[in-house]
Parts: sequence; C-alpha cells; structure tokens
Amino acid sequence: MRIKVSVLLALFCSTIYSQINNRVDLEQDFMDMGFGIFVHWSVDSQLGSVISHSLVGASDDYVNRYFNELPKTFYPDKFNADEWARLFKITGAEYVVFTTKHHNGFCMWNTETTDFNIMNTPYGKDITGELFNALRKQGLKVGVYFSPEDFNFLNKQGELISRNSRMSQITENEELLEYDKIQVKELVSNYGPIDVIFFDAFKTTPIVQYVHSLDPNIVVTRGEMETPEQSIPNTAMQGPWETCMTMGTQWQYKPTNESYKTGTELIEKLIEIRAKGGNFLMNVGPKPNGEIPIEQEERLREIALWMYVNSEGIKNVRPVPTIIKDGDMWFTKGKDENTAYVFITGQKDWFKGFRRNFLLKNMKATKNTAVSVLGQNDLVVEYWPENTPKSQFVQHKDLLEISISRAQRLYNDKVWPNPIVVKVTNVEFIK
Repeated sequence: MRIKVSVLLALFCSTIYSQINNRVDLEQDFMDMGFGIFVHWSVDSQLGSVISHSLVGASDDYVNRYFNELPKTFYPDKFNADEWARLFKITGAEYVVFTTKHHNGFCMWNTETTDFNIMNTPYGKDITGELFNALRKQGLKVGVYFSPEDFNFLNKQGELISRNSRMSQITENEELLEYDKIQVKELVSNYGPIDVIFFDAFKTTPIVQYVHSLDPNIVVTRGEMETPEQSIPNTAMQGPWETCMTMGTQWQYKPTNESYKTGTELIEKLIEIRAKGGNFLMNVGPKPNGEIPIEQEERLREIALWMYVNSEGIKNVRPVPTIIKDGDMWFTKGKDENTAYVFITGQKDWFKGFRRNFLLKNMKATKNTAVSVLGQNDLVVEYWPENTPKSQFVQHKDLLEISISRAQRLYNDKVWPNPIVVKVTNVEFIK
C-alpha cells in the first residue's frame, strides 16, 4: 500500500510540475511586440556553411577539425555590440533572440561546462554578455536561442552525431539533460534578466519546465507555443505564435549562392503575420568578423524607414475579427479599441501627392469615424501648394470607401514602393 501511495504522489507531483506554462500576461505582452530580430551566428560562419548541420554524416576527420581547429581561427574583431543594438532598435524590433548555442554545441558565452566556447578563440571575449548589455541599453528585450541537442556532447559520449538519434534527445539522454540544465542556469543566472527563450529541439519539455522553475518571468517561444519556420500559416491562429524566417535561404552567413528577399517582400511578410495574429522573428546572419552583411543591413534599414512611419499598425494590435485580407489590403486592429489599420500593398508607381480610392468590406463608419494615413499630417504636399491631401471617406450601403493621398516624401524620386497604412478610428466591424 505504501508503494502505491508513493507512486500516486510521484505521479501527482509530476503532473503539477508538467503544467508550468508561460504566464498569460507575459504572453499578451509578447503578442504586443510584433517584431523581433533573430541572430544565427556560430564558429562555422567562417565556412559559409549551414549552421551546425554539416556535422551530420561528416567523416571523422571533418568532425575532428571542426571541433578542434575551427575555433582557432574564429576572430570576430569587427563585432560591435552597440552598433548591432542601435541598428536593431531603429528597425522597430522590440526583442532580439541570439544563438547562444546551436546544435553544434559551440557556446557563445563564458561557460564553465565546456572548452568549446567563444573564450577559447583568438577573440576571447564574452560576446553574449556584450550583446545583451548593449540590447538593454537600447531598451530591447533579450532573447536566448538554445539548442538542447548538442553534437559536441554526443561526440564526446561516443554517440552518433544526428538530430534523429535516440540519444540526441534530452528525454532519452539523462547526462545530456543535466549538462543542458547547467548551461541554461548559467545563462539565466549570469546574463539575466532573460525575457525570451527559444528551445530548438524535437523534445523540449524537461528543459522548458526547468527554465520555468528558474524564472517564471521568461517567455518560452519554441517549446511552449507554435513557431512556424520559414512559413506563414494560411489563416489566423490563436495567439501567441511566432514565425521565424530568413532574409535569404540560409540562417547563418552565406557568402555565395545566396538569394535575398527584397525589403518590400520582408515588410509584406511582417504585415501578413501581424494580420494573422503572430510575431515575426526575422533572421540576421553576421559575417565571421562580426559585421552585419551589407545586403542584410540594406534590408534592415528599409524596414526601419517603413516601421518609423507605420509601427503603430504593427505593435499592440490584434487580428480584425471579421476580415484578414481583401485583395491587396491586409488589416489589423487596435488591441483595446475599434481602430482598424489598413495595409495597402501592391501599389505601383504611386507618385507623391496623387490620390487613390479603396473600398473596405466588413467595416462601417460611425459618427465619430476619422481616416488618416500614418506618418503624414494630411495638410501639405511638398512643392505642390494647391494640392489638398486630406484623407476622406464615404459610407456606402455595404462598403466603406476611403480616399487618400500619399503626401509624405520618403524617397528622393517621390515614389514609395512599400505599403501605405491607413488608420480608421471608431469603426464598426461587421460580418
């Protein structure tokens, strides 16, 4: 009888322990943020290879040189944490998630658990600590990417390097789980407060529960919520959720054979994700010397200009309950009010000062409705004094018609290729 009682007690305690989840209020705050920067960077950025995965199926010689020789040439002397943080801040991002340890097991912080870390490179400085301090100075939330799967640890155990092997998972490899717990505790205790953690493994429950027990103020994304990778769901999903996506085809720096999305494409993906209720975690892959590649910086700064004008429609918003998209228009709404944000995409050659009209379904104006274009004052068009750019609307029987001018000069050629955002206040959402 004692044995049965003890077993039941253990099961009860296990059930209680397994039910630790993200705090609901913190998940709401996470949904408010909308946009974050992902950073994939590790020792093999020197090779321009896929991060970590080149070790799977590799020869003994390749594995030996990867673990023992590659750190000797990793010297990111151009890394400037403050410059990164300033750039990420200006994009309008609210949080940054940094790869402290990818599947290869290389630690980008000063850890006592392994010599396979940033301190045993010619650089010899704590990149994680430098970056987290710089992010906090800019008011950015600090996020940790951490892989519980660890190829270096598996190799030392004499196990096959593979994500699909039984021993690669912390639910099967008790020694690996204990090792990961020590590393996670180092990060949470020595580099906190940590705001977000992204656990990248097929099985994460033990480490997710462990971090919740360490600090209940941390939001766990992958491991606790849906995190579609390189894709956007077809429809709106109940929040919170987060799409992570690369600018090109590879997470880590790819010096050749890369194909980048345009700035407009990335902006429109951000819009689609927000219209469907998710967050967009957009990836950056620094060069091995610590610089952000110019192709990536160009896109970050294009997003920065757009967000500087239009972030009101991206942050602190939720999906419109009656409509996500209509033609080239996407929609979000203010979290706690009947304000709609209309993202007008696909507009070619919209020259400064010219007016265009659009019809909105599923919305009805009230006596207090007002319409405006984010970023502009609707009072003046530069060098065109007779032009009155005031936004207008007309409520038809079944459609709300808005008439707007693109009055703000953002590019020298007076043509703005990226989406215009219209704010419609005190509107009714109808089915």
